[in-house]
Amino acid sequence: MSRRPAHVTSGPYAPPVAGRELTAVSADGARLHVEVHGEAGAPAVVLAHGWTCSTAFWAAQTRDLARDHRVIAYDQRGHGRSPVGLRHSTTALADDLVAVLKATLAPGERAVVAGHSMGGMTIMAAAGRPEFTEHVAATLLCSTGSGGLVAEALVLPVRAGRARTRITRAVLGSRAPLGPVTPVASKVLKYATMGPGTAPDRVEAVARIVHGCPAGVRYAWSQVLADLDLGGNLARLTVPTAVLAGTGDRLTPIAHARRLAAALPDCRGLTELTGMGHMTPIEAPEAVTRAVRELTALYAGSAGDRHDHDTPPTPPTSPTPSTSPKEKTP
Repeated sequence: MSRRPAHVTSGPYAPPVAGRELTAVSADGARLHVEVHGEAGAPAVVLAHGWTCSTAFWAAQTRDLARDHRVIAYDQRGHGRSPVGLRHSTTALADDLVAVLKATLAPGERAVVAGHSMGGMTIMAAAGRPEFTEHVAATLLCSTGSGGLVAEALVLPVRAGRARTRITRAVLGSRAPLGPVTPVASKVLKYATMGPGTAPDRVEAVARIVHGCPAGVRYAWSQVLADLDLGGNLARLTVPTAVLAGTGDRLTPIAHARRLAAALPDCRGLTELTGMGHMTPIEAPEAVTRAVRELTALYAGSAGDRHDHDTPPTPPTSPTPSTSPKEKTP
């Protein structure tokens, strides 16, 4: 019996066919599946997905951005079509991003790099490396945090403390397979990772991707995330950086995004999506795509034709309502 694809196969969240596929080789020999969409020479965007996800997670952004950008998406080691690597660490995540940048961008070419959840942590881990400095013009940190993930997670509706932290770590670090996507499983996943108003087709898209992640991979990376401490790396993330998160995020509550915005050397704004959960690229695809487009319009390109840091950074402030009832921006 054939296995169901680890993503939906129709609709706006079905991944588009890549124009080109290649393999990037990381520092320890790990092989990373990379997809390139769009026309050569267009402004480049690199997409780094989160824990238990894959390139399919960015389907909506890839389809929209590839009309006038070159979109580079890759599977983190052990996820999607990338084989399991020998190491599981933030150093390995940084090595992998650097390998993708070197494999897909010309010398001096700069891209906007967007990272969701563990993908945002990948950006933080790689910040300050020479290859990162050469190839990254700006970044988007989407639904992510730099540390304290287990202690602050709200997936268990009980009072914060050691007991909640211990149980949360056990739940998120379970070795048990998730099994098939059923109505009950989808309901549990929606509660933990998405806002209450998320449409069924978006829940299905997330569930198919997350349930497709091997249990061993999910467990190995859960241990890395449980002990995450990247706060010291934020000072090295000196490129213009925008932050985006949902106010209903239970995995990385909005306090994480607010702390990132306050600590970043060059924060270009914090967008708070009212009522959205952790899976913002699928829950609020237009908002995420717009944030990427705004960054590429200002910063993507070669060192000679991009905007340098010639405008003052947007100071993190308390959000005020925008024109959309679902979104708040500084």
